Amino acid sequence: MALNHTSIEALKPRARAYSASDDRGLSLAVQPSGAKWWRFRYNFEGKPKLLSLGVYPDVSLAQARERREQARKLVADGIDPSQKRQDDKALKQEKGFNSFEKISNQWFEHWQITHAIRHGNNVKSRLERNVYPVLGALPISEITTPQIVKCIKTIAARGANDIAKRCHQNIGQIFRFAIANGFAERNPASDVRPSDIIALKPAVNMARVDESELPDLMRAIDAYNGSNVTRLATKLMVLTFVRTGTLIGTPWSEIDFEVKLWRIPPSRMKMNNQHLVPLCSQSIDVLKTLKVLTGNTPLLFPSERGWQTGDENEPKSMSNNTILKALGRMGYKGKQTGHGFRGVASTILHEQGFDHQHIELQLAHKQRNAVAAAYNHALYLPQRTEMMQAWGNYLESLKAL
Repeated sequence: MALNHTSIEALKPRARAYSASDDRGLSLAVQPSGAKWWRFRYNFEGKPKLLSLGVYPDVSLAQARERREQARKLVADGIDPSQKRQDDKALKQEKGFNSFEKISNQWFEHWQITHAIRHGNNVKSRLERNVYPVLGALPISEITTPQIVKCIKTIAARGANDIAKRCHQNIGQIFRFAIANGFAERNPASDVRPSDIIALKPAVNMARVDESELPDLMRAIDAYNGSNVTRLATKLMVLTFVRTGTLIGTPWSEIDFEVKLWRIPPSRMKMNNQHLVPLCSQSIDVLKTLKVLTGNTPLLFPSERGWQTGDENEPKSMSNNTILKALGRMGYKGKQTGHGFRGVASTILHEQGFDHQHIELQLAHKQRNAVAAAYNHALYLPQRTEMMQAWGNYLESLKAL
């Protein structure tokens, strides 16, 4: 006889557990404690099986019957409901284990091998601050394009459009890694571009003077009445046109006065490749003067507050904005940046007829061929040495104009 609400309520606990049958394999097991459990008995591949369907009254009679019918349909389709439940549970646990943050960490370990430590730290911090709070705990295989769009828009709403763009790029990289390693089937980040989500400012070159203005700028640098160390840093930046962050973090150990060469290790370069900077005679003169001022410290350009204020393994250098502020005091605010000297050098050296490849190598621009990149630090070094001396001579000649 089928169960109903009244008959179920009338079922009282006994010394031993017993069952009250409903219909089509459904029954209600009554425990000595008084707890009542729904059970579904069925046969699968000739073997008797038992499936729990929940506890009464949390699961009502109508709900229990509905769950029984779902299980019966699975059996009819050749699927074991008990095994399916175990598989679903395992899949859920696997998805939880393969969260976006978990796979992102695996991607980072793979990706950082070919990138500079500082660059890697910036990427890691960017993800931790902006992406993980939104997507980190979600199973990577279930993340949708709208969820990514929401994440990017949240970042852009703070006015951090550049960070939003970079986060979108990193999310796409992580999904490509996930697909390659079997953690996801598609890349939802590829469905949209940053320009579809946020209003991006048009790209602009770093502020820099024209060649005709360079003589006045060189004289202004020589006449700078601020810190001598800052003045020398600016002069060396013009002469070597390295990136600002690379310049200010330079230890004296990288400078070889004897062979007139500056060896920058992979850990301090953006593309994680060693970079060689031939030092012209003008650069050597700047370094010799600087040696008198800061030679008793690990760095060429230590912090004015003292290099000891940094980590013992990474002494504190001058601020990244020191040269920019000095240029502003010289009257070049908005007209010239430290990074802009790279563009000035590139333009003038090309106009003077130097080989494009020599210039690009000296600028340490991205080398797409990884094998070639491993050897390019010394490629065309004699030609680059000649070019750098010619550049130093050219800059010196401007002061007389």
